[in-house]
Amino acid sequence: MADLEFFFDPVCPWAWITSRWVTEVQQLRNYEVEWRFISLKMINQDRAEDWYTTEYRAAHLAGLYAHRVCDEVRVQHGNLAVGALYTALGNAFHGQQRRPEINLDPVAFMAEMLAAAGLPTAVAAHAHDESHDGYIEQETELAFSRTGRDVGTPIITFRPGRADEGSFFGPVISAIPRGDAATRLWDAIEVIATSSGMSELKRSNRASPDFG
Repeated sequence: MADLEFFFDPVCPWAWITSRWVTEVQQLRNYEVEWRFISLKMINQDRAEDWYTTEYRAAHLAGLYAHRVCDEVRVQHGNLAVGALYTALGNAFHGQQRRPEINLDPVAFMAEMLAAAGLPTAVAAHAHDESHDGYIEQETELAFSRTGRDVGTPIITFRPGRADEGSFFGPVISAIPRGDAATRLWDAIEVIATSSGMSELKRSNRASPDFG
């Protein structure tokens, strides 16, 4: 059983930073992480056009292209492969600022990402396969069933399937904690997430994301 479930949209920069904190702690403590999906496109598709701009729609469609391929990777190769593909996508989307490229040619871009993750490039054809959308929507609804709908990405679940399971949106952090700083934050957040009756702790001010 996984120690943590992490619901991500690969286009979200905040989810990417949080995921790198999670992988840091995963390595330090030999934890198991299950990588799951939450779609910003599906969350926002009914929003008014004055908020949901053309730029937002393109970015969120990029996430759906990537999610479809991630889902096929999940089916064919399992959870570790999904994590490897997410790492390749995050490095390209955020570290290298290449996210707009996927909208130009989703299959070619995803083939490159699959190769970077050591996976078969033929899976990239699933970027246009809408049959994956039902599962992605189910994952999105599952995430919201644990937190409520007025949140975004990432959503994480500590101790899934156990009596003291706890889920929340975030943490939203602007830089990736490393070493002792990563484990200290993990321990603090885990206590908060699994404390009975705890529902919200929030600060709106935030620094710009640092992907280093």
